[in-house]
Amino acid sequence: MTTAIEQTLETYGIENWGAGYFGINRKGNLVVHPSEADQARAADVREIIDDLQRRGISAPVLLRFPQLVTAQVRKLQRAFRNSIREYEYQGSHMCVYPMKVNQNRAVVEEYLREGSRYDFGLEAGSKAELYGALALEQSADSLLVLNGFKDEEFIELAFLGARSGKRVVIVIEKMSELDHILRFADEAEDSDMPMVGIRVKLYSKGSGRWEKSGGEAAKFGLTTTEILEVIRRMQEADRVDMVKLLHFHIGSQLTDIKRIKNAMKEAARVYSKIYQMKVPIDLLDVGGGMAVDYDGSKTAFDSSANYSAQEFANDVVYTIMQVCDDENVPHPTIIQESGRYLSAYHAILVTNVLDEIETVVEDITPIEIEEDDPQVVTELGDLRESITVKNYREYYHDALEHRDELFTLFNLGLISLEDRAKGEVLFWDVCERADRHAQQAEYVSEEFTELRRLLRAKYLTNFSVFRSVPDNWALDQLFPIIPIHRLNKAPGEYATLCDITCDSDGVVDKFVDLHDVKQVLELHTLIPGEPYYIAFMLVGAYQEAMGNNHNLFGAPNEAHIHIDEDGYLIKKVVRGTNVGEALERARYERGQLHEGFRRLVAHRIKRGELSEAGGAGMVELYESRITSYTYLAVNGSDNKQKRR
Repeated sequence: MTTAIEQTLETYGIENWGAGYFGINRKGNLVVHPSEADQARAADVREIIDDLQRRGISAPVLLRFPQLVTAQVRKLQRAFRNSIREYEYQGSHMCVYPMKVNQNRAVVEEYLREGSRYDFGLEAGSKAELYGALALEQSADSLLVLNGFKDEEFIELAFLGARSGKRVVIVIEKMSELDHILRFADEAEDSDMPMVGIRVKLYSKGSGRWEKSGGEAAKFGLTTTEILEVIRRMQEADRVDMVKLLHFHIGSQLTDIKRIKNAMKEAARVYSKIYQMKVPIDLLDVGGGMAVDYDGSKTAFDSSANYSAQEFANDVVYTIMQVCDDENVPHPTIIQESGRYLSAYHAILVTNVLDEIETVVEDITPIEIEEDDPQVVTELGDLRESITVKNYREYYHDALEHRDELFTLFNLGLISLEDRAKGEVLFWDVCERADRHAQQAEYVSEEFTELRRLLRAKYLTNFSVFRSVPDNWALDQLFPIIPIHRLNKAPGEYATLCDITCDSDGVVDKFVDLHDVKQVLELHTLIPGEPYYIAFMLVGAYQEAMGNNHNLFGAPNEAHIHIDEDGYLIKKVVRGTNVGEALERARYERGQLHEGFRRLVAHRIKRGELSEAGGAGMVELYESRITSYTYLAVNGSDNKQKRR
C-alpha cells in the first residue's frame, strides 16, 4: 500500500529532479542531504526556518547549502575522470567556474575550496568580475579564463593578473582586442605574459532557449577568416607562442546531447587544424551549457536534459579524441565552464503563503432562494441542487448561459447588486460541483480542464518573482516548488502562486511535471493562524545575479547551513535588504527623505492641523520604518531589521 510520503514524493517528483540531495522525513518535512551518497545526514528545512524565526530572521529567506556545491564539483570531476580512464584519453580535464552564474563570494569560495583539489579555476566576463577574481586564492595550476568583450583597461588588468602569478587566458572576442594584447605584450616581461585564447563561431547550434547563442548569427566568436588573421598577426609579431586555447560556446542549459556532440566534433576539427599550423595550442574550452534537469523528465524539454553528467563527459571526451586521432594531433586539455550544473542545487528560497486570493468571494451565509428572487437566480439555484454525475456537463453549460444573462440584466438595471452577488455565488457553486464530477471521469475534456484552471486557488506568497526567480518570469524556466512541511498529508488544493509585487506578471502558474507542464500546483489547505511555507528549489544559478528591484523588493534574508551528524548548523546569517537600503540603491538619500517628511509634518503643525506631540510621533514612526524588511510581516509582527 502506498504511504502518504511515497505519494508526496511522486506528486512533487523529488526523486526525479532532486539528484539525491532532497527527501522527506517521518515528520513530513523537507530534508536536505549533503551528498547523493550520504543519506544518513540530513537537515530538516522546517526546523531551520523555525530556528531562524526565533532569531528574528523571517521569510522569505534564501538557504544556502555549500556542501551541495562541493558535491557537484566532485560529481563533475568524477564523471570526466571516469571517461578519460575508460577511453584512454591522453589529455586531462579542468573546469573554470563562470562568475556570472552566481558571483556571491560564499558560493565562489566554496567552489574554489573543493575545486582547487582538481586545479579548477575561474572564468570572468567583466572588469568587476576580473577584479574580484584576482584577489581570490586559486591553485597554482588552475586557469583564470577571461571571456566577453574587452577594452584597454580590461586587458591591462589581465596582464596585471598574469604578472601576479595567475594563469590568465585572454579569449579574443573581436579583432580590436588583439591590438591591445600585442601592445601590452611589447611592454611586459616574457615571464609575465598571459595566455591568449581564440573564440570560434561554430556553424553548429545548441538546443533549448539559448539555441541562438551558437551558429553563424551568434553574438560572440570569430569567423574562420578572422581566426586566420589572428594567427597571422601573432606569428608576424613573434607572439604565436601565447596562443594556447580554442574556445566555443553554443548556449546555456543545453537540453539535447546530439547537438552537443555535433558542436564538439566541429570544434575539435578547428582545434586540430590550428594545431597543424604550428600554433602551440593545447587547451580546448568547450564552454558551458551543461544542463540541470529541473523537471526530472530526462528529456530534451527546455527545463530538462536528456543526458546525465557521465553521458555528457563520455560524449565530450570520446568525440574530441576521435577527431584528434583522425587528424593525428595530441589530445588537448579539456576546459569546461559548467556553472549552472555546479551551483543550481545549493540554494533554496523558502517563503510563506500569506493568504488565499479568492476567484470569487464565497458566501458568508448559506444562499437560500426566496420567492421574489429574479428567475435567473432561481434557475441557478435549481442547477446547484440537482446537478449529478450524469448531467453535470449539460448543467454546467446551462450555468454559463445563466451567468451571461445575469450580467446582461444587471447592466440593463433590471436586477439589484444583491441579486447579482447571489447569482455569482450560485454560479460558482455549480462550477465547483461540475468540476468534482468531471475529475471522476475516465477522460476529462478540454473545457473542464480549463474550468479547473479557473477554479484553482491563488496563494498570495511573500516573495517577488522578479527578484528571486526572474527566469520564471522572463524565460518560462520551471523550478521545482514544494511545501517544506505537512508532506505526510495529502494536499487538498490546486493552486497558483501570486507574489507581492503590484504587477500582473508576478505569478507562477506553470509547474514541473514528469510528463507535462502542470498549470496548477498541489498544495495544502491553509489553516488560519498557522504558517505555511513553500520552497523554490534549485535557484542557485543565475537567479540572484539576474534578480531585479521591481517595487524595490531587495535581496531576501540569507542563511548558510552546514549539515552534520546532528542535523544542521547555521554558520552564517546575512540580513536582507531593508527599506533604507532599497531606496539608496534608487539614489534616494536617507537624510533628504527624513528632511522632506519633517517639512511635510511641520506645515501641518503650522496650520494647526497637528499638535507638536502628534507631529513628533509621526516623524519618529516614519524614521523608524527605514530599517524594515522590504517583504511583508505576518500578523502585525515587528518587521524591522535590527542591525548589530
